[in-house]
Amino acid sequence: MSDATLPLRPAGSRAASVGDRFFALAATSAGVLVLVLLSAIILSLFVEGLPSFRAFGLNFLIDTDWDPVQEVFGAGVPIFGTVVTAVLALLLAVPLAFGIAFYLTEIAPAWFRRPVGTAIELLAAVPSIIYGMWGFFVIVPIMGDDVQPFLTDWLGDVPWIGFLFQGAPFGTGILTAALVLAVMIIPFIAATMRDVFNTVPPVFKESAYGLGCTTWEVMRSIVVPYTRASVVGGIMLGLGRALGETMAVTFVIGNTNRIPTSLFGPGNTIASIVALEFPESHTGSLKLSSLLALGFILFVISFIVLAISRLLLRPRSA
Repeated sequence: MSDATLPLRPAGSRAASVGDRFFALAATSAGVLVLVLLSAIILSLFVEGLPSFRAFGLNFLIDTDWDPVQEVFGAGVPIFGTVVTAVLALLLAVPLAFGIAFYLTEIAPAWFRRPVGTAIELLAAVPSIIYGMWGFFVIVPIMGDDVQPFLTDWLGDVPWIGFLFQGAPFGTGILTAALVLAVMIIPFIAATMRDVFNTVPPVFKESAYGLGCTTWEVMRSIVVPYTRASVVGGIMLGLGRALGETMAVTFVIGNTNRIPTSLFGPGNTIASIVALEFPESHTGSLKLSSLLALGFILFVISFIVLAISRLLLRPRSA
């Protein structure tokens, strides 16, 4: 074989091959590191919380007693408070976030979109402790003096749901915590929706407008179906923030270890009770084990939420 028929090797190909292998190894290591860290956190929480699970069994998940003096601990109230406040916050936040994203992408004039979008991003950057202080000094008085009495007068006697709006108007409680959480997660959901709405190809919307569709019909029939997966992902992002929020909820939820009978009643969440009780726990105590078990349960709840979101995002068969 002559030299002319030999394949030519580009200059520096060996160095490029080594660089590619190194980059692939670094990327793989980064991905594996995330799994290792997550597994280590979950495993450590489970192992440290195991004494509590052994002492109380499955009743730990539903027991509403939390008595450090008698060393009786149950996760029923924190689990209930965590789920209820997060779901209520989502019910309050999603319509408002959708309206904001709809306005910014379809209705607002171009010169006004940037300042409103910047304001949304700034709201997302506000520390949770600021939201907690704002909720305690501003929202709690408004809820106690105006909102809760108004809801009691108008909805307190309605059959089936009236009991949800009864009780002393102290201002703090489940509803107040959900309201503060809703304000906190609106920026995350709205910003995500705005960004994904802008990814819709203009030709799709222009075609719909050409057929005589209204702006709402274009949003409902074109934009939302096209961005469904990303919209659900943004909502799940907000739900994850609501489930794990600590200080803002601690300020306004009332921090009482009982299941409230109305939306005005005080309660607890997993994050708030851990924040309050952890400084007073001792290494090796059953109380510390119960708090770490609560942390493990919060991980499980977050995993269930993620699994449900993945189920919702599955492609539907024809």
